[in-house]
Amino acid sequence: MAKTALPRACSVADALEIVGERWTLLAVRELSHRFHRFDQIARNTGASRDILTVRLRKLEAAGVVRRERYSEHPPRYEYHLTEAGWELCDVLLPLMRWGDRHLNPADPPMTFTHACGERLEPRVVCAHCGEPAREGIRDASGRGLIPHE
Repeated sequence: MAKTALPRACSVADALEIVGERWTLLAVRELSHRFHRFDQIARNTGASRDILTVRLRKLEAAGVVRRERYSEHPPRYEYHLTEAGWELCDVLLPLMRWGDRHLNPADPPMTFTHACGERLEPRVVCAHCGEPAREGIRDASGRGLIPHE
């Protein structure tokens, strides 16, 4: 009889519990583009109102967004990224780059200019040496490590 193993402890899996649905990341994208009102987010993502409501509440509970009332009668709210939400945008940029390179190479839907004046080409690098992160991974440790048998 096969042994049943618990899944690997993993921060990727933990993060996906919060942001792993399409409409969630698209809502974060809209907030990063300074669209703060529910109707704007719904229009720009194509998400249904009920799904978007659930996703925004989940992001709020996780500390990724905060609601701010902008109307008393009727009560209406805007959504804003927290520091954790802005950090999540750092994940969206390489995802966008991947989509541009592999899904839309002839016509990227949107490009950005960086403050340096050049077209933004995001990449994930080691904070210490500046080399590409995925090329320099050597040793793993921690509670999520599963040794090879």
